[in-house]
Amino acid sequence: MIPFNRPFLPEAALGYIAEAYRSGKVSGDGVFTRRCEAFLAERYGCPRTLLTTSCTAALELAALLCRIEAGDEVILPSFTFVSTANAFALRGATLVFVDSLPDHPNIDPARVAAAITSRTKAIVPVHYAGVAVDMDPVVRLARQAGAFVVEDAAQAIEADYCGRPLGTLGDFGAFSFHETKNIHCGEGGLLAVRSAEHVDRAEILWEKGTNRRAFFRGEIDKYGWVDVGSSFLPSDILAAVLWSQFEALGEIKARRFRLWERYLEAFQPLQQAGWLELPVIPAYAGHNAHCFYVVLADEPTRARLIGHLKARGILAVFHYQSLHASAYFADKHDGRPLPHADRFSGCLLRLPLFHDFQDAEQDRVIDAVLDFFGPGGR
Repeated sequence: MIPFNRPFLPEAALGYIAEAYRSGKVSGDGVFTRRCEAFLAERYGCPRTLLTTSCTAALELAALLCRIEAGDEVILPSFTFVSTANAFALRGATLVFVDSLPDHPNIDPARVAAAITSRTKAIVPVHYAGVAVDMDPVVRLARQAGAFVVEDAAQAIEADYCGRPLGTLGDFGAFSFHETKNIHCGEGGLLAVRSAEHVDRAEILWEKGTNRRAFFRGEIDKYGWVDVGSSFLPSDILAAVLWSQFEALGEIKARRFRLWERYLEAFQPLQQAGWLELPVIPAYAGHNAHCFYVVLADEPTRARLIGHLKARGILAVFHYQSLHASAYFADKHDGRPLPHADRFSGCLLRLPLFHDFQDAEQDRVIDAVLDFFGPGGR
């Protein structure tokens, strides 16, 4: 079976794990944690980056930093992972789901504009598949409303908007290092803090509500509980694995782009024949080849293609189910139709794409998809 994903472990990883053990500190905020944070802070020009146990944790930390509370409204796409919503629902926010673009799963800025009210506290754009949301209008709308922008950049490491790194355009950016992501450590995440005014509090919340980080810097003679917070820090063992991935960043990026481009070239004839839609990359977006998806004509066609691929020993998977129509939220939704989010929920299919995906394996996937449609299509 060709899996949907196969985690990549650089050769250096095991040596770094052993180095972390030899340092005598394998809990959070060790040598490799600080090395990873410094690398990304410098690369992306952020005053502070904080490793977390997951992107979910990074989003929850961002919600705390935004001081979200009951009665506040948070605007976000319906076509996203549940963590995007949960982070703000946990703070008591009213979730305002808006639709995707007609030709891309990303949030539609025009729909954001129509959803803003005097209670809007945050806007949460999600950069689906590592392709940028049109951020300038989103940021402008947020500034006019006095709201925060929290970028869900879970899939967007090394992607950009008009040459600017995703995750650094709003007030906060949350990244994922889950095993399915371009760069991973099994489970992990990071919060990028764009404004220096939020750095001190971010460190306190990150350290369980204590000023422990300031204590270790010698700025205070003891530390204590000064704010709310939680245990967001990952083990330095995970950071050691992550550091090995950052060292291989160029290699990883080059390989993923080659695989992504091979899919695109192979399936152009199917798009031209009208059998499916291929990913759209707007002129403002520099994507990161995070995943390759196709959008089928309808849900039954997608189900048949999934079955066809499975019979050939290939695992292809659909993605998010619209959150506004979920079992938890359906009776809380205001009733507005979100047709584009629903269409992507029913028709989008992701194909295998991972670092050590061999050309011969990809050829099997390509041949199987082409065979499914055949001369007359399905």
